[in-house]
Amino acid sequence: MPPSTALLPRLEHVFHPTDFSRGSELAFAHALRVALAAKAALTLFHVEPERDREPWHEFPGVRTMLARWKLIPPGSPPAAVPALGIDVEKIGAHGHDPVSACLAFLEAHPADLVVLSTHGRDGVPRWLHRPVAEPLARESRAATLFVPHGSSGFVSEEDGGVALGRLLIPVDHAPPAEGAVEFVAALCAGLGVEPAVTLLHVGDPDDAPAVRLPDDRRGWSRLEVEGRDALEEIVRVADMLPADLIAMATTGHEGFLDALRGSTTERVLRRAGRPLLAVPARR
Repeated sequence: MPPSTALLPRLEHVFHPTDFSRGSELAFAHALRVALAAKAALTLFHVEPERDREPWHEFPGVRTMLARWKLIPPGSPPAAVPALGIDVEKIGAHGHDPVSACLAFLEAHPADLVVLSTHGRDGVPRWLHRPVAEPLARESRAATLFVPHGSSGFVSEEDGGVALGRLLIPVDHAPPAEGAVEFVAALCAGLGVEPAVTLLHVGDPDDAPAVRLPDDRRGWSRLEVEGRDALEEIVRVADMLPADLIAMATTGHEGFLDALRGSTTERVLRRAGRPLLAVPARR
C-alpha cells in the first residue's frame, strides 16, 4: 500500500540548470526521470555569457535519452514527448551571473524541485568556476536535489532504472523534518520504489523529536546515535548503510557564524559524495 495521499506533495515543475558538462548529464537523467514519474513540466535552463552564441544543439537530448530508455522509438517526432505526460522546455539566457539568471526565472516560474549537478566533494560546479549550486538552492526556496559529479546517482543514464534501496533522513527539532519526510514519501511513491528509510537522530535519545511518518511505515526505522558532531555521524551512517540518497530538512543560512562555516546540509553535501535532497522546512 502506498503512503497516505495526504502526505504526498504534488510535483508540477522540475527545473534543471545545465552547464553541458558530463556531470550535468547525470543530473539531467535524474530530472527527466522524476518529471516522468510525476507527469511534471521540465525546464532545462542554460546561461551563456556570450550574447551572440546560441548553443541549442548542446542541450541534453530528451528524445535521445527517452529512446535509450525504450520509452519512445528512435527517431520519434517532438510530439512523442508530451504524449508521455511531460512538457519539456529548453531555455537559453545570457549573462555572467548564473545564479541571478536562474533566480529571476524561478521568481516568474516557481519550481517544486530543482535538480543540480555539483562537482566533486567541494560542491563547486563548472559554471564560470563559481559556487552556483548551493546559493541557488538557498535562495530559490524550492526542494533541491544535488547530484555529485563522480557519483553513480540513483537513476541510470542507460535505461532509466531507479536504484534507491537505502535512504537516510537526519532529524532534529530545528528545522523540523516533516517536510523532508513528506517529499521522500512522494518521491518514492512516484518512482515506484520502497527503500529502507532510516531516520537518524544525533544526540541525547531522550531529546529525539517526534516525526510524523507515512501511514505505511514498512521499511522505515529510527536510529539514535549519541554523538556530538552531527556532520561526522551523518556521513558515517550514510557510508555504513550505504545510503543511495540523503534527504535533509534545511532552513539555509541562519546568522553570521553559520554563514561563515556553511550550513550542515551544505557540509554534508561536500563530505558525503552521494545524492542529497534538501527540502526547505517551510514549504
